[in-house]
Amino acid sequence: MAEAIARTEIEAGRVGGNRVKIFTASAGTSAFDGSPCSSEAIDALRRIGVEHEGRSKRLTAQMIRGADLVFGMTAGHVAAARGLVAGESEQLAKIHPLDPQADVEDPIGLGHVSYDRLARQFRDLIPRRLAEMLPA
Repeated sequence: MAEAIARTEIEAGRVGGNRVKIFTASAGTSAFDGSPCSSEAIDALRRIGVEHEGRSKRLTAQMIRGADLVFGMTAGHVAAARGLVAGESEQLAKIHPLDPQADVEDPIGLGHVSYDRLARQFRDLIPRRLAEMLPA
């Protein structure tokens, strides 16, 4: 969901205006490579006008090293990502919570209402955090 919403917001010009080259990807700290998106996630995305047919990817140290920014939904996700590049201060500096005020609740197993809430939350948080964190 995060990747699809980030891509949509960037393409719509709601992130950084003049930034035309922002690559986005989504990976989970406990995801299995190649699993399809849940039907709840696909439905929640469609309800906000976003089409997506992605597959899950497990976050790796290589992905972090190739990224400019890495956001985690929860403090646990941030800690797991940091654990992949422990001791690499430059890499650790790239990893941040998506919401600095609180964990973003993972909707797995919580039904459509939770997925809809997360889609709206991502649509608010992702562009705001990218604008805050990316250089002007």
